[in-house]
Amino acid sequence: MSFDYSQELPVIEGKNTFAEITDVISKPLETRPNKKYYIALAISVSLLLFGATCLMLTFIYGTGMWGNNNPVGWAFDIVNFVFWVGIGHAGTLISAILFLFRQKWRTGIARFAEGMTIFAVMTAGLFPLIHVGRPWLDGWLFPYPNQNALWVNFTSPLLWDVFAVSTYFTVSFIFWYVGLIPDFATLRDKTVNKVKKVIYSIVSLGWRHSNRHWHHYEMVYLVLAGFATPLVLSVHTIVSFDFAVSILPGWHTTIFPPYFVAGAVFSGFAMVQNVLIFVRKIFNYEHIITLDTLEKMNKIIIVTGSMVGYAYAMEFFIAWYSGSPIEVFTFVNRAFGDYAWAYWTMVSCNVLFPQLFWIKKIRRSIPLMFTIGVLVNVGMWFERFVIIVTSLSRDYLPSSWGFYTPTVIDTGILIGSFGFFFTWILIFIKTMPVVSIAEVKSVITGGQPTHHGDAQ
Repeated sequence: MSFDYSQELPVIEGKNTFAEITDVISKPLETRPNKKYYIALAISVSLLLFGATCLMLTFIYGTGMWGNNNPVGWAFDIVNFVFWVGIGHAGTLISAILFLFRQKWRTGIARFAEGMTIFAVMTAGLFPLIHVGRPWLDGWLFPYPNQNALWVNFTSPLLWDVFAVSTYFTVSFIFWYVGLIPDFATLRDKTVNKVKKVIYSIVSLGWRHSNRHWHHYEMVYLVLAGFATPLVLSVHTIVSFDFAVSILPGWHTTIFPPYFVAGAVFSGFAMVQNVLIFVRKIFNYEHIITLDTLEKMNKIIIVTGSMVGYAYAMEFFIAWYSGSPIEVFTFVNRAFGDYAWAYWTMVSCNVLFPQLFWIKKIRRSIPLMFTIGVLVNVGMWFERFVIIVTSLSRDYLPSSWGFYTPTVIDTGILIGSFGFFFTWILIFIKTMPVVSIAEVKSVITGGQPTHHGDAQ
């Protein structure tokens, strides 16, 4: 029985040779940055410096500079932590799970998604360290023998985060680096700059493009993909336990783990889509990161957005079915109380606007898909805000109720986190291939054997 690979829809548009693919993908690394790049870098660094200034004021004067109060002890810092961990989920999903399912359309976007995971988790990791108020004591979060005989509380879900996020970051970094090795070797062989050749020779770990090297590479990559896949579910599940194992109204529910995982993938895909729209335009990658690839990402956004919408509805059902007037009050207060504006912003951005992707013209329109992607991330940030703030501000004791209002310092640290994230993204774009050269070559027209007329 024969199979003609040429009958498959091309993942990469046009007829491209291996040399052309190498030249196009490596061009940003070999040319000087243009004015647009420097403008983007200046903006992101300015945001980062603004956030760093707010952070410095926090370290000098304490967390009293924030809007946190007695009932709302968790506010912007933990909201931002959960948001950025969620952003980091799409990278592992695209690279690992889609690789295991042999989805060829992932090849144009997987490398960037992997890098985005690294930088998003780095950004997320800053906030628990900041939240303790004394970041110079953060080393005590890790269990190691010390002269003070201090040991961490292993029953605390906050400590579970330390292990979950650090493990996720380690595996994601190794997965990302292993995928880069063949490309580093390609750049080593291509460059004429002696300094770059030395650097690429070191980071390519002696790769020679031999059959033996490819055999071991594919085996290791498959094992890492299989190992990384459960982490997509486990990391945000453990983050959700920060809330679910408590007894606070609105948090103590078993729907949180799948709800958080779906929301993380939802927001992560939206962020990947947003940034790749700029990357494909600036570096002329339209034939590699095709409109069909972006459309497939938008379809996943529809699915995960619908799952998130279902979770919102089920939360109200669970509160009603529980028969607890306190749980009922919590969710009625979310929808119609002091923070109703945040709740309906969340619902509009996460449930209503993504449904527009059912219309093909919208799903394939660059300006519209970008706008909806931005709204999704706005909505997902507000989701974390609603979950955390509304439950803390209205707990079991009316005498302890309060209203949380963020300060300029809170907002500045949030803005700075985006500056931190995008600064790393811009550095990554100019120092490493943002698209996998090896994987793209494997899916171009002519990259696979056709075996016309062969029968098995």
